[in-house]
Amino acid sequence: MNSILETTDWVVLSIYFLALIGVSIWVVLQKNKNTEDYFLAGRNVGWFVIGASIFASNIGSEHVVGLAGTGAESGMPMAHYELHAWIVLLLGWVFLPFYMRSGVFTMPEFLERRFDSRSRWFLSVFSLLGYVITKVSVTIYAGGIVVSELVGIPFWYGAIGIVIFTGIYTVIGGMKAVIYTETLQTVILILGSVIITYLGLQEVGGWSNLRETVGSDHFNMWRPMTDPDFPWTGLLFGGTIVGIWYWCTDQYIVQRTLAANNIKIGRRGAIFGAYLKILPIFIFLIPGIIAFALHKQGVIQLDKSDQAFPLLVKTLLPVGLKGLVAGGLMAALMSSLASVFNSCSTIFTMDIYKKLIPESSERKLLNVGKIATTIMVVMGIIWIPIMELIGGGVLYQYLQSVQSYIAPPVAAVFLLGISWKRVTSDAAIVTLFSGLIVATLRICSEIYKDSLSGFMYEFATLNFSHMAIFMFLFSVSICIITSFFSIPKPLSSIEGLTFSTLTEKQKNSAKNSYTKGDIVFSCILILIVLAVLVYFTG
Repeated sequence: MNSILETTDWVVLSIYFLALIGVSIWVVLQKNKNTEDYFLAGRNVGWFVIGASIFASNIGSEHVVGLAGTGAESGMPMAHYELHAWIVLLLGWVFLPFYMRSGVFTMPEFLERRFDSRSRWFLSVFSLLGYVITKVSVTIYAGGIVVSELVGIPFWYGAIGIVIFTGIYTVIGGMKAVIYTETLQTVILILGSVIITYLGLQEVGGWSNLRETVGSDHFNMWRPMTDPDFPWTGLLFGGTIVGIWYWCTDQYIVQRTLAANNIKIGRRGAIFGAYLKILPIFIFLIPGIIAFALHKQGVIQLDKSDQAFPLLVKTLLPVGLKGLVAGGLMAALMSSLASVFNSCSTIFTMDIYKKLIPESSERKLLNVGKIATTIMVVMGIIWIPIMELIGGGVLYQYLQSVQSYIAPPVAAVFLLGISWKRVTSDAAIVTLFSGLIVATLRICSEIYKDSLSGFMYEFATLNFSHMAIFMFLFSVSICIITSFFSIPKPLSSIEGLTFSTLTEKQKNSAKNSYTKGDIVFSCILILIVLAVLVYFTG
């Protein structure tokens, strides 16, 4: 297997890795004094670093390759998911103040404060299993392919090497190492991808020539409601439900904002992260469409859509820049992997171990966090052979659908939990378990759909994004009905955890936590999202 990199590329890549090691050593020398340092970087991180970390955590190598591949094959419909930038604003403006006021480390811990320990246990175990089966394994699988293609080494060497390198600085440095290395990785990833997009547009003959070559359908985000793959109703409404779960309630993302010193800094980090979230449309999706156009023009041979981004790297970039973009792709892999390692260790340590052994010292919890991260690294490697048996395209589609099934009950419980004081602890746990049962039924019915008929066949084959809408409505109904038939917690125990139980002091504090500038930048972002939705209408 030959590497696409030359000597100059290797020099650039080496400089990038040395910079990464330098940042990690700087963090390690600062030492983690307690759990707040290790899991939340001492709650003293600036808004720029938080925003960059949110972006880097979201963009994995499978995201880069998969999104470009989707752009090449289907065009713009998947841009709906990237326009979830406005949902990142919801995290900063609506959810984060409740999380920060409660002083929690994790999302399961917040559910216990709002409801009871049953919800905390459910979300803890549910999150850990979900991270290992989806985020850890998929990121390692996609990353192994990317590294082996770029460097020209066997898949196993690439996958295990990158996992061990990432695992070492995550274990030693904790959240501080993760969040600061992610800032560097964000800069590298964006810079490399912008260069690819620019050179690609030059090669294809400019924007108007690109649109003319691929046709208007490739630039249309709004497919018919009956479209089997990308119905606009599913992408707009079902995608929003998944987005609220992912961006506003998932430990993987929210932990970055909890590392802020106060609500104002955390919110600004979310606003900055929201702006960065728009970029994938232009630096990953558009390059995929460019690859499709170059294929139609006979410049490149695109046999498989997922080859789009690597092919552009190989074809368009001069020596030296290939090394930079290779570093960007590896950055995408390592940042996602480091984020999930750190989130897993936080949930295991604070929501499971500390819950079972509450008298544990800070030093003991730090050591448990490092051991938990190490276990995640090992489990990720164990999953590699399984991932190697699954096709990349099928896997990407599978992950999108699974997220559509697990998101609705969690999103419903969090949304209703902060907006309505009448939601009870019984309602929360019944909703979570009901959602899990329906999700399991849907996944099982999908597997055996060929042997089904009638209602069950319709249930099994309904578009996954439409399924998310029905599951959300089902979860909300279950939560409301159960709440009316069960006893709510005393208002004094949920003070500050819902809109209607905020004290006057908390309301005044909330008013002082933002400026006119924060409002203006948030409004501008929403206008940009609307402009993109209007522009890409075919």
